[in-house]
Amino acid sequence: MTRALDGPRAPVSWLARVRARARTAPRGLRTRLGGLGLRWKIAALLACGCALVAVAIGALVHQARLEQVSAGARAEALAQLVRVRQVYELTGQVDGDGVTARLDAPDLPEPLRRAALAGQRTTYLDLSSERPSVWAARPVGGHVLSVREPLTEQAREMAEFDRQLLCSGAAVVGLAALGGAALASRLSRRLRSAAAIARRISGGELDARIGAPGGRDEVAELAVAVDTMAASLQRRLEAEQRFTADVAHELRTPLTGLRTAAELLPPGRPAELVRDRVGALSTLTEDLLEVARLDAAVEQPQSAVLPLGELVAGIVRRAGLDVELTGGDSTTPVRTDARRLERILTNLVRNAWRHGEGPVEVRVEGRAVVVRDHGPGFPRRLLRDGPQRFRTGTAERGRGTGLGLTIAFGQAQVIGAHVALRNAGEEGGAMAVVVLPGGDG
Repeated sequence: MTRALDGPRAPVSWLARVRARARTAPRGLRTRLGGLGLRWKIAALLACGCALVAVAIGALVHQARLEQVSAGARAEALAQLVRVRQVYELTGQVDGDGVTARLDAPDLPEPLRRAALAGQRTTYLDLSSERPSVWAARPVGGHVLSVREPLTEQAREMAEFDRQLLCSGAAVVGLAALGGAALASRLSRRLRSAAAIARRISGGELDARIGAPGGRDEVAELAVAVDTMAASLQRRLEAEQRFTADVAHELRTPLTGLRTAAELLPPGRPAELVRDRVGALSTLTEDLLEVARLDAAVEQPQSAVLPLGELVAGIVRRAGLDVELTGGDSTTPVRTDARRLERILTNLVRNAWRHGEGPVEVRVEGRAVVVRDHGPGFPRRLLRDGPQRFRTGTAERGRGTGLGLTIAFGQAQVIGAHVALRNAGEEGGAMAVVVLPGGDG
C-alpha cells in the first residue's frame, strides 16, 4: 500500500505573502481611502475585487499544479523503490542507479521509518527545505529499504510558476484599476459638473441648469432633481421679489398723501407723532424698493478710483454721524462707487448705534473700513447665517426691520466689496469690516 505521510509542503508562495501583508496593513488605510475622489474609489474597489478573484484562482491553479508535481514525484520514487528492491533481492546489493538508495538510512524521516517498519510502502514529500526531495520506503526483512530523489528542479519550477501567477494577477489588477478609472471618469465629470451648477445656484445664479445628461442612471436623476429644485426656487424668489416691489410701489402713493396730510395738522404732540411714523414708514418703503432692486440685480455701479481716507472722512462729515474716525488721512486708492459706499457705511454706523453701545469707531486700515461699537456684539445666528431681512437677531441687539445690514451687504456686492461681521472678543463689541477692491483692480 502506498500512503503519503505528509501532504505537499510548498515554499512560502505569493499567496502567503499577500496574506501576510493583509494582516500587517495599517489601520489608517480606511481613513486614507476616505479622502480619495469617487473615481479613484471606484478604481480601488474594482482593483480589490479583481485582486480577490485573482488570489482565489491563483490559489486553485497553484494547488492543482503542486498536486500534479507531487503525484509525479511520488510515482517516480515508488518506481525507483521497486527497481531497487528487485536488484537487492537478486544480488543482495543496494543499487540506486542515479538515486540515493540505502538500507536503514540514518537521515530517513522518522514518520516514514515507523510506517515502513509497520509493513507499509509509503512516500514522503518535502518541498519546503533547502534540499527539496521525495522519499519512498518499504520493509525488507528486518530492515527499511529507502530511496531519496532530489526535487530541486521541481521546486525551481514551482517558484517560477508562482512568479508567473503573481505577475499575471498584478497585470489583471492593474488593467482592472485602469479600466475602472476610465469608466468612473465620466461619472466623476458629470457629478463635478452638477456640483458646479449647484454652487452657481447657491451663489444667486438661479437660471443656471445642469441640463438633461444622457442615460437614465442615478446621476441623470440627480441632475433632473437639482434642475427642478432650482426652477422651483427661482419661481418662488421671483414671486417674492415681485411682491416686495409691488407692495413698496403701492405704498408710495398713500404715503405721499399721508405726508401731505401730516404737514397740514396743527402743531402739537399728536402731529409730531404722526409725522414721525409717516417718516418711518416712508423710510421702510424706500428700503424695500432698494432691496427689490438689489434682488433683481439691476443696479449698476459708477466706479472711480478714489483715496479711501478722504472718501470716508467726507461720508462721516456729510452724514453728521457721531463716530470716532481714525485713518481719515489715508491716501490708499480704492475703486468704488462713492454713493453706494456712503450708503453701506451709513447703514453700518446706524446699526451700531441702534443695536450696540457707544463709542462707535470708524477706522480706515489700508483698503478696509472697520465699524465697531462697544455693545453686546452680534448674535451667533447672525454671524453664522448672515443678515436676513426683517430679522435683527436677539433682544440684546435691539429691534428694527433688519434691512440695514441686508442693504449694506447687497450694495457691497454691487461695488465688488466684501463685508465681514465678527465680535471683538474679550473687549466686547461688534465689528463690521468692509474690504474694497484696489485702485488698480
